[in-house]
Amino acid sequence: MTPHDVKEIVKDRYAQEARRVLSAPARCCGAPTDVVSGDLYDDTEAATVPMQALQASLGCGNPTALAELEPGEVVLDLGSGGGIDVLLSARRVGPAGKAFGLDMTDEMLALAEQNKQRSGLSNVEFLRGEIESIPLADASIDVVVSNCVINLSADKDRVLGEAFRVLRPGGRFAVSDIVLRGPIPAELRDIAALWAGCASGAMQESEYRAKLVAAGFTDVDVQPTRVFTRDDAHEFLLGEGLETLADRIAPLVAGNVMSAFVRAKKPA
Repeated sequence: MTPHDVKEIVKDRYAQEARRVLSAPARCCGAPTDVVSGDLYDDTEAATVPMQALQASLGCGNPTALAELEPGEVVLDLGSGGGIDVLLSARRVGPAGKAFGLDMTDEMLALAEQNKQRSGLSNVEFLRGEIESIPLADASIDVVVSNCVINLSADKDRVLGEAFRVLRPGGRFAVSDIVLRGPIPAELRDIAALWAGCASGAMQESEYRAKLVAAGFTDVDVQPTRVFTRDDAHEFLLGEGLETLADRIAPLVAGNVMSAFVRAKKPA
């Protein structure tokens, strides 16, 4: 698939998810329950955001909890979706700080704006754009966060280069992402559902580290937060409608795919 194909597949998948949330009545207990996105936010955090923001969460971690945000900082969330991590970041940095969310999908941006209004937060701004070309000035951001989005890009070098550009000297890169720690079957790379589902575009840990260093980052650290088992992989493949592959592929994927928290710094 070409980079354009990947982008259109991802955009369509997330537009569908946004329409699903926008068209459905908010439920009292609507957090995602799938093997990747379930149980990422504790009850205290969930209580501080609109339910539709929680329902639209498609991440693989909780970067705002791990990024050690400080009052007054300016935060950028790459691929902000329904806005949950932006809203949580905005509360952490307080009224003296600000949280930007960047997304390319109109439907997700519409949902995020609704969630912003429901939250009552004024230190939030959602931007339309692509993570390969961030519409913000050089050295304007203290912390870049992202939640299971960088793996979706077909040009990760450009994404990391842009993250480095917008960070201030001494700024922090703190993202949750799907990372590979071993081989996965080559046939998975060309399955559209798995690109949109965060598996096919994931990088090996060594490659992720090397690309961050090449972009200019230092102090690179990759911390596993969940390593997926055979049963996890089987459930995930079934959820993506790949019943014919699940039994054969799940044992080959087991232990080689993980959710991870990826940290790095821009030199001061």
